[in-house]
Amino acid sequence: MAVQIEKDHQRFRRIVKGKIREDLRKFLTREELLGREGKKYITIPVRGIEIPHFRYGDNNDAGVGKGDGKPGDAADGQGGIGPGGEQEGQHILEVEVSLDELAEILGEELKLPRIKPKGKHRITAERDRYSGIRQSGPESLRHFKRTFRRALRRQIMSGLYNSEAPRIIFERRDKIYRSWKTILNPQSNAVIIYMMDVSGSMGDEQKELVRLEAFWIDAWLRKNYHGIESRYIVHDVRAGEVDRETFFRVREDGGTRISSAFRVARELIEHHYSPQDWNIYLFHFSDGDNSSESDSRECCALLRENLLPALNMFGYCQVASAYGSGNFINVLHEHLSDAEAVVSTRVNTKDDIYDSIRAFFSAGR
Repeated sequence: MAVQIEKDHQRFRRIVKGKIREDLRKFLTREELLGREGKKYITIPVRGIEIPHFRYGDNNDAGVGKGDGKPGDAADGQGGIGPGGEQEGQHILEVEVSLDELAEILGEELKLPRIKPKGKHRITAERDRYSGIRQSGPESLRHFKRTFRRALRRQIMSGLYNSEAPRIIFERRDKIYRSWKTILNPQSNAVIIYMMDVSGSMGDEQKELVRLEAFWIDAWLRKNYHGIESRYIVHDVRAGEVDRETFFRVREDGGTRISSAFRVARELIEHHYSPQDWNIYLFHFSDGDNSSESDSRECCALLRENLLPALNMFGYCQVASAYGSGNFINVLHEHLSDAEAVVSTRVNTKDDIYDSIRAFFSAGR
């Protein structure tokens, strides 16, 4: 009984994950998730899942529920609020999933970055390894040879085996299943540096978009790589490093000088992350409304001369500018179109977040 319940539960979780995958774009845009971490559970509505329930057959005889009432009437005779109508309602089930589970579903649609063998193996990646046997499990993991031998031995010992007409009949107690355990494989050193524009030209909507995208990139990489380092930089005309919580919550004002963030990133890499020992990923989120064209060109020079030689990838995400021209992405394309490590995306609405993340990682950079 317990085994069947567990199978039903696993099947239900697979159905739920399938429904979440269908609406993945919508779940990626929920602002209340910002700042959450891996194992914390969140409640999300999932449409279209039927919950098992009793169905009553036709019964014309007297019994429970007989009387003058009509279907839908309350027990005290008072009807519900509002007209009942004849249309079937939408079935919405609220389920609890962890942030890790949502990140895992997102990861199924993407490819992991190619982590090159550098450094002293700070990162560990998870993988499953079959390591033994057990008495219960899914039929897909049934160990046929062991099950066959066990059933054969039982039939021989009980005198039921007929060598002239051999037939092996499996019973529940004969079945043996493979068991597994999660193995942590040492990988390589990696650091992700996030830079975010928090200047006055970035309205609340723009800041929300970049925070959501940065949050899901961070959550997915943390889920897949234990021990990865993350650094966070915010900037207006000046840039500074902040902690993770501040990065996802801070609200600033002022002008924009994008090069200030690039210089802080350069200093971090020079002092802490040698490219001989580290895989380095740099992401910048902005509305592209820089203080001047000359500063944008300076950013491109910093990238080409100082940053790109050390980076596995530079990802730039530009949201629609509320006030300015948003020209930085054009300058980037003009000066660095030949740089394979540069990936740029545009996010105008929350619906674009999924495509932007996919553009960054689908090629497995």
